[in-house]
Amino acid sequence: MHKDSIRAIRYGAEGKLFVSAGDDKLVKIWLTDSWCCISSVSSEKRVSAVAVSNDGRFVSFADKFGVIYAVEIEAFHENQSLPNKKAVPILAHYCSIITSLEFSPDGRYIISADRDFKIRVSVFPEKPSDGAHEIQSFCLGHAEFVSCLAFICSKDSQQRYLLSGGGDSTVRLWDFTCGSLLDTCHIGPETGLSQSKGVDDSLLAVTDLCATRGGSLIAVAIQSLAGVMLLSCNLSARSLHFARVVPVPGETFIPTSIAAAYSSNQLWMVMGASTLCASDSAPLARVKVVDGFCESNQDSVEHEMRVLEDKDIRGGEQLLQTLQGSSSIEKDALATAAEAVKTAMCNLLIKKQYPSENREFRKRGRNDKKVNKKK
Repeated sequence: MHKDSIRAIRYGAEGKLFVSAGDDKLVKIWLTDSWCCISSVSSEKRVSAVAVSNDGRFVSFADKFGVIYAVEIEAFHENQSLPNKKAVPILAHYCSIITSLEFSPDGRYIISADRDFKIRVSVFPEKPSDGAHEIQSFCLGHAEFVSCLAFICSKDSQQRYLLSGGGDSTVRLWDFTCGSLLDTCHIGPETGLSQSKGVDDSLLAVTDLCATRGGSLIAVAIQSLAGVMLLSCNLSARSLHFARVVPVPGETFIPTSIAAAYSSNQLWMVMGASTLCASDSAPLARVKVVDGFCESNQDSVEHEMRVLEDKDIRGGEQLLQTLQGSSSIEKDALATAAEAVKTAMCNLLIKKQYPSENREFRKRGRNDKKVNKKK
């Protein structure tokens, strides 16, 4: 088990591997059929993001100082532990927190996003020990931190594109191989929260993205939105358009993570909050499912998609008991968690601005500590 907060999780492409990492500076690799931990990899710093290559051969992770590591996974058998390996550093963003990490579907590139508005596309080396020194492109355009990345591909073409979301309340479509920005969708005005409820734009950060298999429909989780926003994507025209907002009726539910179940055309959403300061509330997780998340035009999206009631979720109360720790959660606890979620990402990732005199004071404080340590 981990001994501190878990900050990043990722499944392998075939669902056989699961990787978790966090503040205990450990990256753990699990087999999903038995949930046996087959390997633990130590990190020098706290881990902020993880990724697994589509062939399951490599696990990559990033620490809070912007260094990205890779470790090769050898062939394994059921319930057989792998020798614990030391990860090798392959590239760095130089003291900028890595917020999202992805392998390209073909495994040729590793894409890293950071708190300083950058997306870097690097050629993944045949031998990680050689380092990822070849930069394919930079995707530059976000005006605030980049929070999430996702790949999309049309059914009619092998051309793949990259989606990104960020603290500037935008979703952007990229040709990542050359760093070209194809389209930008400003999602802030479409939420209606700025005008109707006076929500500050800084609290409308994109927290997660998920696309249908064919890439025509994109689900967007937004920091203060009680529900999920849908965007239509026309890959032939290389454009993004607002489709609609799917609200969660009867609950203050703000998803922090979303993922698609392609076999059932469902979108799974989780709102999670750790122990809340100045509150007796325990860690909380709430799961909701949207039915009808599939390739379709905007008109059919309006009529077909709906949020399932708990009793209609496959697995019902038993599944929710396992995932949430309880089959039902009190409204007060949900409301408390939702308020914390609204500000959490911006508090973590927006860089604080200090007046020049404060910056000098902070520098002197750090230098004094260094001198004292030497003594």
